[in-house]
Amino acid sequence: MKVQNITDVDKFFKVVDSCVGKVELVTGEGDRLNLKSKLSQYVSMANIFSDGEIKELEIIAYEKEDIDRLIAFMYNG
Repeated sequence: MKVQNITDVDKFFKVVDSCVGKVELVTGEGDRLNLKSKLSQYVSMANIFSDGEIKELEIIAYEKEDIDRLIAFMYNG
């Protein structure tokens, strides 16, 4: 799923941390990073975070409740 225009990065990672299953970030090269890992969170922020906003991420969540949680974040912020 594509997640766009994340302006509250801390809240986004809190939502990711609350997920019960694996949540992965797909890089431009096709690699998958485990977003529940703090190290991966810092690496992903350093690589794609600019001007206080993340324009777009491709993430994969494997549990339906996690997908619902991430979709709710996208709609409600």
